[in-house]
Amino acid sequence: MTPPARLTVLAGPSAVGKDTVAADVRTRFPNVWLSVSATTRPPRPGEVQGVNYHFVADDQFDRMVAEDELLEWAVVHGVYRYGTPRQAVLDHLAAGDPALLVIDLQGARQVRRRMPEARFVFLAPPSWDELVRRLVGRGTEGEEERERRLASARVELAAEPEFDHVIVNDDVHRATEELVRVMGLASPPVGPVAAG
Repeated sequence: MTPPARLTVLAGPSAVGKDTVAADVRTRFPNVWLSVSATTRPPRPGEVQGVNYHFVADDQFDRMVAEDELLEWAVVHGVYRYGTPRQAVLDHLAAGDPALLVIDLQGARQVRRRMPEARFVFLAPPSWDELVRRLVGRGTEGEEERERRLASARVELAAEPEFDHVIVNDDVHRATEELVRVMGLASPPVGPVAAG
């Protein structure tokens, strides 16, 4: 019987590159299961239901909270709610799958209370100026939303000492490899992968 796996929680401020690193993990380390959050925010261009997020209506999210179906949930940047469906996480851990949960600081704190045995990793920017450049450069938020996210980022950066590991995202592939090492997994083979 496969022993249960240990959950890894990746958190950090908006625009630090959490989703980019998670996508790189998904591409290069396909054995890592990446949790898909539920959210009340509308999809951004190119986002796919059930792949990027489970996009749900407010009343559906209310029901998930009421029925304790979420491992964690939070109102992010004072606007939309995000949460992690609990059963999928438990099922993958029980199957021995290395599991990665990408969430914000509020969510990470809730998971620490509910699953203190999890591994908590903080993804940090190389500098404050670089974080601002990334947030402005992605062009997905208006001025008011950017200011709200930057205010949240100051709070999130101050929480770095609460985490077990800190990874600076100065290079996506390097950050991914460091994250996978922290998770106790081997790096992928170098060179072409044989078709199977």
